[in-house]
Amino acid sequence: QVRVVESGGGLVQAGGSLRLSCAASGRAFSNYGVGWFRQAPGKEREFVAYITRDGRNTYSADSLKGRSTLSRDNTKSTGYLQMNSLKPEDTAVYTCALRIYLVSGNYFDTRTYEYWGQGTQVTVST
Repeated sequence: QVRVVESGGGLVQAGGSLRLSCAASGRAFSNYGVGWFRQAPGKEREFVAYITRDGRNTYSADSLKGRSTLSRDNTKSTGYLQMNSLKPEDTAVYTCALRIYLVSGNYFDTRTYEYWGQGTQVTVST
């Protein structure tokens, strides 16, 4: 079993930055790509960003493109999502998830992910 825990959320003013962390334990972290999703109140969960297991490739949704940076440290079994120039519409619960590198399917498809964290709240004030 893999345990996934997010941290780093909080309250920030518009224009500010946050770095979210996604810490995993229990399996070889380097075998998993890390996806980030968010869900705002009253809205469906949406894809935010994805980083491959070796960190060589990253993908971001248009909503955060140019304002986010993905990274990971496999020695610490932790992935990171750095978000800058935050806007009130970025307010949501951010959740990370792991998908094994062997899985087929698009990285923005939640069904391809095996392990999920509980999420961390990000609130951006005006």
